Amino acid sequence: MRRDIALRRTLGVHGVRAALVAAWLVSWEVSARHWIDPFYYSMPSKIWDRLAGWFTDGTSQGSIWEQISYTLQEAVAGFALGAAGGVVLGVLLGRGRFLSDVCAPFIKAVNAIPRIILASLFIIWFGLGMQSKIATAFVLVFFAVFFNAFQGAREVDRNLVNNARILGAGRLQVLWTIVVPSATSWILASLHSAFGFAIIGAIVGEYTGADKGLGLLINHSQGTFDAAGIYAGMIIITVLALLAEWLLTLLEGRLLRWRPAAAGHDVQI
Repeated sequence: MRRDIALRRTLGVHGVRAALVAAWLVSWEVSARHWIDPFYYSMPSKIWDRLAGWFTDGTSQGSIWEQISYTLQEAVAGFALGAAGGVVLGVLLGRGRFLSDVCAPFIKAVNAIPRIILASLFIIWFGLGMQSKIATAFVLVFFAVFFNAFQGAREVDRNLVNNARILGAGRLQVLWTIVVPSATSWILASLHSAFGFAIIGAIVGEYTGADKGLGLLINHSQGTFDAAGIYAGMIIITVLALLAEWLLTLLEGRLLRWRPAAAGHDVQI
């Protein structure tokens, strides 16, 4: 009985979502044909034609798959490096009061620098290749993960740590068996948005200066006043981000199997 109710609810949610998207697309198409200028706002049919053309005939910059692969490589590399650095430094500073007090103003100062400026510097330092885009993605991901890992390490139950030390656990044992598992939920929560930041970093880097990638494709579409091309690039990026979100959700479910389910676990947004 509960399964039937849950299935009907799921189908109803997906049905309403599909209806909302369909209504939005139809209203956009009708408005572009009668009231608004499609040169500036484009229309769903033109965006579909642009996507179909990219995947069948290629783009002005080459194969669309090559552009997607290039951007994904930059985003994944920046995400992996930024997440690893953010977790390690966040946990270490979260547990080391003196070290965190020393490093706090420097971390805040670097975090306050606008990312577009850093992207421009990385272009000068590393050139138009993949390294500059990875560096930009790294910076965005690092701070998103670092602050969550830092807070998660600070929120560890002190009584649990004290009991472990009474039983003879050393610093590394406490860190590995208590601090890291306790901060895992904080860290995984940050990873959901962090991959989106990694894609943003890669796109911003490509937009600033690149020879390949989706950011370059969008920049070229802007230069030729091709609104459909800009929307098409946005759709591809959105699909990539949603796929990454789905994979991270699966990973989170596997890593947090030990955690008891919350009372409101069936409430989703």
